[in-house]
Amino acid sequence: MKNVYSVGQVNRYVKNMFVQDFFLQKIYVKGEVSNCKYHTSGHIYFSLKDETGVLSCVMFAGHRRGLSFRMKDGDRIIAGGAVDVYERDGRYQLYVKEITLEGAGALYERFLQLKAELEDMGMFAEEYKQPIPSFVKKLGVVTAPTGAAIQDIRNISYRRNPYIQIVLYPALVQGDGAAASISRGIRMLDTAGMDVIIVGRGGGSIEDLWAFNEEEVARAIFECRTPVISAVGHETDFTIADFVADLRAPTPSAAAELAVSDYRSIVDAQRAMEDRLHRSMNAKLDLWRSRLEQYQTKLKFLSPENRLRENRQRLVDAEERIRAAMEGRVRDYRHTLSLYLERFGGLSPLGKLNQGYSYVADRQGRAVTSISGIQKGDSLTISVVTDFGKEEWNHD
Repeated sequence: MKNVYSVGQVNRYVKNMFVQDFFLQKIYVKGEVSNCKYHTSGHIYFSLKDETGVLSCVMFAGHRRGLSFRMKDGDRIIAGGAVDVYERDGRYQLYVKEITLEGAGALYERFLQLKAELEDMGMFAEEYKQPIPSFVKKLGVVTAPTGAAIQDIRNISYRRNPYIQIVLYPALVQGDGAAASISRGIRMLDTAGMDVIIVGRGGGSIEDLWAFNEEEVARAIFECRTPVISAVGHETDFTIADFVADLRAPTPSAAAELAVSDYRSIVDAQRAMEDRLHRSMNAKLDLWRSRLEQYQTKLKFLSPENRLRENRQRLVDAEERIRAAMEGRVRDYRHTLSLYLERFGGLSPLGKLNQGYSYVADRQGRAVTSISGIQKGDSLTISVVTDFGKEEWNHD
């Protein structure tokens, strides 16, 4: 009986044949793109065709990082990847990992090789990147004198800062001798005391931009003591100069905006800072003036002179109180004395005498109050008050 196999077994056997074929695991195929579809998942499905046949291809989303252009039908490309069998459908296709436009493939290989070599040397390391000055006075530009790049740089730079000085080194940016010309321009402007140097040109194919992928230009940028901004091609174009430069700009116009500060915004910011400084200083002065007034008030309150003045006033007040107390006490004593004088006045012998009485005293001066206290022949002194004053008579 003949051996019978399932469809899956046959497809799996064929797949194993493809997997075991080393030639098919890394292959580059050139052809024209057709039926190109960008799936919502990020995968790209397309076919490569030539005059002899058609090959189905797929590029998964994880490999699209290396695709520097948007692929479309009619593009002639070189696709690199592995040929394998999709078991479910029983058909083989090319699983693409990298794509380059045909004609640029060899140059692109050189680009990747040089990029890897310079990266291993550390020429792309962040620690070698120089900061771009905040305010640039002298701007150096290495580019073609007649291209659109220099016009864009001039227009934007003068619009942002009309006082900036732009020094142009007219370099070849394409063709034979372009790399040497660009390198000389970088070194010359580096010795001319520029604040920043812009190296770049407008967009073009990989062949047009190749001068900026040369090692000579990369070393000139790396050795430059002046900060360098690379502005080569369009936003999707990357060159070796972009990786070595201190800063990459997607276009020459963007490079001018990154290099040249907006003069008006700087002036406005300076005025705002001056206003804040004045307000802060005035607030500080008001605060310290208030504190000084508080200290002056406290000093007046705590000063020896003020205390002496207060103590002197207290002494004067005490003297007034003592004087008032003494005068009040004297008045009280005088009043009491007047009462006593009135009381004693009624008991005074002179008062009695004034009323017509007389005062009789014996020889010893004792008052005689009764006739029984005297005898015949005793000497008596009789005192009376007359209109002429007090008179005394002595009788035996």
